[in-house]
Parts: sequence; structure tokens; C-alpha cells
Amino acid sequence: MKQPLSYIHPSAKIAKNVVIEPFTTIDGNVVIGEGTWVGPNVTIMDGARIGKNCSIFPGSVISGTPQDLKYNNEETTVEIGDNVTIRECVTINKGTTDRMKTVIGNNCLIMAYCHVAHDCIVGDNCIFSNNSTLAGHVTVGDYVIISGLTAVHQFCSIGDHAFVTGGSLVRKDVPPYVKAAREPLSYVGINSVGLRRRGFDSKKISEVQNIYRYLYQKNYNNSQACDIIEAEMEASPERDKILQFIRNSHRGIMKGYFKSN
Repeated sequence: MKQPLSYIHPSAKIAKNVVIEPFTTIDGNVVIGEGTWVGPNVTIMDGARIGKNCSIFPGSVISGTPQDLKYNNEETTVEIGDNVTIRECVTINKGTTDRMKTVIGNNCLIMAYCHVAHDCIVGDNCIFSNNSTLAGHVTVGDYVIISGLTAVHQFCSIGDHAFVTGGSLVRKDVPPYVKAAREPLSYVGINSVGLRRRGFDSKKISEVQNIYRYLYQKNYNNSQACDIIEAEMEASPERDKILQFIRNSHRGIMKGYFKSN
């Protein structure tokens, strides 16, 4: 349903049961899936690919031009999954030649005034609280919670099930399953509350805790800790995910609190 005071380019591909409120502008190279609600005063620019049953609140700008001086009007996209809620005044920029796209997974909640820059890849079931900001080329796993007023440095990665406390400056990679807090940002334990909510049992939570004891509470460097974990701990999806994340980290992982202070 299109309100008469909104503008939709004739070549935009809009599912029949999409609701578009007044004063919204939708450019031509746009696809919007079934059941999505687009609130008033929203701007959806060329390159947006929006899934089913999403809600986009007033003032948001989707698929804006990257804030990157190297961008040269190449055709890139923003890809937003299903059941995503985008609250007021969120900005999500499309990709550059690095990844050619910016991606938001399924079932995400992006609260008011958040910014997701070009070439970010965000997984499923993530929550970004108000005024969280991702610089370019950031990778965020599944079930990540980023609390309000957090800024993530370009090219950083945040692993699955991680929790980043409010007001944080994320300059290093945040491994899976952990809580990150303090300044400089540091490991302060595993995200046990989040893991229990998502069905991890006590045995699995203890396994993750033991892995991070080698990384953060013993006197090993990361390479030594990874080798010991691989040699002494039974293989599991969680163990292998942590090892792979650390070994593939380009910026290096954040330190433990006591080590960094």
C-alpha cells in the first residue's frame, strides 16, 4: 500500500503487501519483500535489497553512498534479511569494491541513530543498541549484542554470541562467546547469560570458560594458547570456532583486563 505523498520509482520492485507511509522516497534499483513496513520520511536509495517482514522507522536512510573517498559510483548493494527492525534515523551505507555489498542478516534489531558503514557484514539475530557505530569493513557474527554508544574501528571482527558493553571503543577483534568491557576494551568473562538463553548447557559453558582460561588467565601468548587448546581439549564446534577466529584475526584480539592494565 503506497501513500499518495510518497515517491516510488517506477522500476523499484515492491511486493504487493508492502506498506509505504507518506513522505518516503524509494529509488529505482530497489527490491522490498513481502510484509515489510516502511515508515514516513524514510529514504531507500539505489542498491537496497530488503527482505520480508521488516520494519523501517522514520528518518532512516538505507543504501546511501559510502562515506569513502575511493568510491567511484560503482554499482553496489545493501542486503537486509528477513524480520529486521530498523529504528529511527539509522543509516546503512552500501558497499564499495572491497566487498561490493553491506549485509544485515535475519532477525536483527538496529536501534535508533545507529550507523552501519560500507562493506560491513552483520550476521543473524544481532542487536545494536542506540548510537552504535560500525566503521567500514567490520564483520559481526550471529547473536552479537552491541550496547549503546559503542564505536567499532574499521576492519574489526566480533565473534558469534559476543556481548560488548555500552560506551566501548572496539579497536581489536572480539572473540566468540565473550563479554567485552572496560577501557581499553578487554575480556571480562564469557557471555554465560546469553549462552544459557540460547540453549547452551552447563557443560558446554564450562568448556568455553576453560578455553578462555588458557587464552587470558595463563602466561601464554595467543599462538601458544591455541596450540595447547588444540592438543589438550577435545574437538567441538565451539573450540574450533574460537581457534579459527583467533588464528584468522588480522587486527589481533583484545587483551585480558589484567594483562592490559
